[in-house]
Amino acid sequence: MQSVDFTTLTAACSELRVQWLPARLEQVYQRDRFTVALGLRTMKQRGWIDISWHPAAARLCVGDAPPRIPDTFTFSQQLRHQLNGLALVDIAPVSPWERVIDLQFAKRPGETALWHLYAEIMGKYSNVILTAQDNLVVTCAHQVSAKQSSVRPIQTGQPYEMPPSLTDAAPSLLEPQNRWQERISLVPGPLKRNLLKNYRGLSSALVLSMVRSAGLDPEQSTDTLNSDGWGRLFDRWQYWLQALETSNFKPSFTPEGYTVIDWPAANPPSSTSATKSAVAPSSFSSIQELLNSYYTRETNQQVFAQLRHQLSQKLNSILAKLRLKANTFTERLQESADADTHKSQADLLMANLQHWQPGMKSISLPDFETNQPVVISLNPEKNAVQNAQALYKKHQKLKRARTAVEPLLAAVQEEIDYLEQVEVALSVLETYRTPQDLQTLNEIREELIQQKYLDVPDYRSGDKTGSIEFHRYQTPSGFELLIGRNNRQNDQLTFRTANDYDLWFHTLEIPGSHALLRLKPGTVAEETDLQFAADMTAYYSRARHSEQVPVVYTEPKYVYKPKGAKPGMVVYKQERIVWGRPQQARA
Repeated sequence: MQSVDFTTLTAACSELRVQWLPARLEQVYQRDRFTVALGLRTMKQRGWIDISWHPAAARLCVGDAPPRIPDTFTFSQQLRHQLNGLALVDIAPVSPWERVIDLQFAKRPGETALWHLYAEIMGKYSNVILTAQDNLVVTCAHQVSAKQSSVRPIQTGQPYEMPPSLTDAAPSLLEPQNRWQERISLVPGPLKRNLLKNYRGLSSALVLSMVRSAGLDPEQSTDTLNSDGWGRLFDRWQYWLQALETSNFKPSFTPEGYTVIDWPAANPPSSTSATKSAVAPSSFSSIQELLNSYYTRETNQQVFAQLRHQLSQKLNSILAKLRLKANTFTERLQESADADTHKSQADLLMANLQHWQPGMKSISLPDFETNQPVVISLNPEKNAVQNAQALYKKHQKLKRARTAVEPLLAAVQEEIDYLEQVEVALSVLETYRTPQDLQTLNEIREELIQQKYLDVPDYRSGDKTGSIEFHRYQTPSGFELLIGRNNRQNDQLTFRTANDYDLWFHTLEIPGSHALLRLKPGTVAEETDLQFAADMTAYYSRARHSEQVPVVYTEPKYVYKPKGAKPGMVVYKQERIVWGRPQQARA
């Protein structure tokens, strides 16, 4: 993930100063343990500015409105208590070439700042610190004790100190090319490394885009560069510094990440790789839009991957235990299937007591019905009646075991069926593509917490008022097909969205999503529509890799949820079957 460098932070703050100063602070909301959002109102607009100290995604930019979930973080409560109702009067850098921004708050514009909110956007060392006029730290995103850092501890009640000063040379528009070139090439090495090592305010992403826009290879050694190459690179260097001085920025995505500099085209590029990397496939109208889009997507991808792995591991563990329990119950039932055999042997032995002899280890007696010989094992230390009584007792014990085990096995199998349904919803979510994918994953997590499969002490219920985004497709005849992404959506689809004219689809005795073919009054689904719906239903099931899958469909009024059933679990009747072809699905 590309980090916010000095250039990006300068561009973002330049834009914020123009659009959001002065502004009244109306609300403070902490989105997660790394991001706090300030709700601002100006004469023209309202919005939220995100300040994040995420180790890989620290940033300062306009963000989306926060979700409707109670904020229980202490840091945001402290900020709200001290800053609410004040005016944001300045967004100022505290020192040249430093990635520390001072957000100043006063009673009203034009007055002396009462509070300073320092946003230190410095990768894994990022922090957000609130100080009063006396420069004492009132609160911070995370405190740094003297044991953690002897160089710069950060503690409430202590004076705020700036990060250690940078020692590299500061870039300057006044520096001539020969001095600049001498500094970079003094010790021969790759262009990228030498630029980063000799000047402050640079980042790997900035240097890569700068060098490639000059048509050069970032790994090219400085001692192999000719005068023309040095000239092109110095032109880009000057172009960058002028952009900083005049706030001339243009945000766009690149194959590696993003850039805020509209670099001139390379003339001519020295390699194919340089040309390919300089391409900017998409642009944005503002720095804020780019940063919010990029870091929301990147952090969502990280959260998605971590959460999916966590849920998969938990599901696999629970299912393994339940399947082991089910196998144990099944074995006990198989043993109890011999209960009637023990009773018939006992009856046979009681009817033929005269054939028993002391010390016998077994006896062969003709069966009552077939007259075939039946061999009965005996305890030689017991007489015939005692052996028969032992067989009667064994029959009763196995009979009681069967009565006790059958409901236990049914309950375990019900749990397995439910969790396999959850497992299918999780398996379909292989990679992050849209914010709805992360929302679906969070809904699955919340469902498992509510069903007591996940223990989360600080669990906070999600936003129940948010819109539900089903998978949406169109059949060959133009009908809409809706497919649930998880059990919550399956229940919503089947019992709230469906009407009397729709058709409900599900794979036959195979875990999978519920699907709903929306039909208007007086319309009839063609065979191609039914086949399309069956194909898509089969695709969103555990049998998605099969060639053919049996899919049932019926009217929604014939689908029921048994009393006490878990989310997504239903029974149905008056169903018809069509064979789905998941490999033909157009997902």
